[in-house]
Amino acid sequence: MEHRKSYVLVALFALLLLTDIVIAESDGGKGNNGNGQVDKGKGGDDDDKGKGNGNGYGPKDKEKKDKDKKDKDDKEKKDKDKKEKEKKEKDEKVKKDKERKEKEKKEKERKEKEKRDKEQSEAAARYRMLSPLPTGQEQAMCQGQGACYYKTLACPAECPKRKPTKNKNTKGCFIDCTSKCEATCKWRKPNCNGYGSLCYDPRFVGGDGRMFYFHGSKGGNFAIVSDNNLQINAHFIGTRPVGRTRDFTWVQALNVMFESHKLVITANKVTQWDETSDAFTIRFNEELITLPEDEQSEWKVNSGQREIVIERTDERNSVRVLVSGLVQMDIKVRPIGKEEDRVHNYQLPKDDAFAHLETQFKFLDLSELVEGVLGKTYRPDYVSTAKTGVPMPVMGGEDKYQTPSLFSPTCRLCRFKPQEKPLSADI
Repeated sequence: MEHRKSYVLVALFALLLLTDIVIAESDGGKGNNGNGQVDKGKGGDDDDKGKGNGNGYGPKDKEKKDKDKKDKDDKEKKDKDKKEKEKKEKDEKVKKDKERKEKEKKEKERKEKEKRDKEQSEAAARYRMLSPLPTGQEQAMCQGQGACYYKTLACPAECPKRKPTKNKNTKGCFIDCTSKCEATCKWRKPNCNGYGSLCYDPRFVGGDGRMFYFHGSKGGNFAIVSDNNLQINAHFIGTRPVGRTRDFTWVQALNVMFESHKLVITANKVTQWDETSDAFTIRFNEELITLPEDEQSEWKVNSGQREIVIERTDERNSVRVLVSGLVQMDIKVRPIGKEEDRVHNYQLPKDDAFAHLETQFKFLDLSELVEGVLGKTYRPDYVSTAKTGVPMPVMGGEDKYQTPSLFSPTCRLCRFKPQEKPLSADI
């Protein structure tokens, strides 16, 4: 019986021992965190089995936490970039809308100005001169259809004549039979600070109202305007004093090309300036135009499609040129005086007065693609490239608008194509 009890005790002991072994193997190296709870951490080797890190998190948990944080940061950055992009796009849209409205406003103003200029240039054909008033004031009856139809307009007492005999000190009467229906006083000479002016060495005021300089080169020829039905070239004269890197230049001649015609206005080279003599030459299709030295003198010709009118606006060296439907030009010939030479240090030779042209243009029918040093400033989408905020903003473009000669319509960006002259039939 005692032996039997011993066997039972041994069996129970073995069973307990086996149970402990199974429990130990099922734990797989899990340790205790000191609070009676099983540690979730894993050891890196046999010595670490059963040991935790004391906080319940292992390396994989840390990696997951870092990844979550990185994903959150990336998302926040993307959201921030998206908002900034949307704000930038919104600002760009507002800016473009503002620029578009300004462009539309500017284009509207340009077209209205061109319309007014065209109407004014053709006003002469829409009235009939009547006998002057007893006071000497000229008057005319408007004949064009519209608000001024058959109305009589009298010149103001301040400027009683359309073509005064003392133009230097007296304004002329301008009869306007357009919707304005008025007679006003105006100077009959170029305004070097007005739109479309070309004066000095040489300084332009563009169609956008901005002033800029264009140096060109001594002896060079450049397209001032080049459009479908009009091109105006300018010939530059100049000098380069010792030590300067560029020429001083002035416009000495203009060639107005339209259809198959050429109208050339030239300031003559003179040794000494003489106020009592004309210093210009005008040719139409190589024919010399002679204007009597009388402020009332006028020359007209009809080219078939257009009328060309040249009239004196002073006793000497000042004319107004009209090519109907295309352009009106007020032109004055003047020299470089001794004081001007000294102030600017031109160092001009004593045997040349450097007579040159001062001109103001009024364009009557330019397209939206017009080119030329001055012409491009009349484009609706034009943005000046001249540097602002400086005393002499300079415009480039010599390579784009230089022509082989004063009479050539060819340049890199020129648009004008002269019509071929009709051949006369042989009989």
